[in-house]
Amino acid sequence: MRICLLPILGVLILGLAAPVRAGTILVVGDSISAAYGMDTEEGWVRLLQQRLQHFDPAFAVVNMSLSGETTGGGLARLPDALRRHAPDIVVIELGGNDGLRGYPIDRIHANLSRMVTASLESGADVLLVGMHIPPNYGQRYVDAFHGIFHDLAAEHDVPLVPFLLEGVATDETLMQRDGIHPTAAAQPLLLDNLWPELEPMLGSHHERLSLRDSADSSRSASGG
Repeated sequence: MRICLLPILGVLILGLAAPVRAGTILVVGDSISAAYGMDTEEGWVRLLQQRLQHFDPAFAVVNMSLSGETTGGGLARLPDALRRHAPDIVVIELGGNDGLRGYPIDRIHANLSRMVTASLESGADVLLVGMHIPPNYGQRYVDAFHGIFHDLAAEHDVPLVPFLLEGVATDETLMQRDGIHPTAAAQPLLLDNLWPELEPMLGSHHERLSLRDSADSSRSASGG
């Protein structure tokens, strides 16, 4: 009996040629994420890409952070970025410049909420990153500003990094002369502050891909 191996070989070749499903992390931030005052290679976002090479090389990081960016600017640029990059995870690190300029709390909240909603509606998961500000506008404003991030995380049921500069902002040796921006030496600490919330999101992404691949394989095996 002669057995035709061509269909079997075809399946094997297609399986070998199938590209590895990649994930994209989109970082929408201000100068803290744009590596202000240092080489881009030293910033925490680039360090994240390097860590992912060991943890999960299928993930790419797109950094659309700009020094001086506000929540209004981020909101205006986000729709195009979502269309172009179709991210799986969106990291939103904005609000600090709004707070330093004394923008209305309601406006900051509304802008960030719209960014979270747009990201979720695009199919991405969202990681919200909180920031603290000095008491220039009084404690009442400061408390309301800090509360924005916790309120949004609860409203949208998304994970939160309460303060990206935790353990850094109070250490003068880790801050640049302006007292606002962390040094290159502090960047690994920023990534470590973010990682405990981000890592489970990477795992969830892979679980969804595995389920999708299993479903696709089942449909292919059944001829569907």
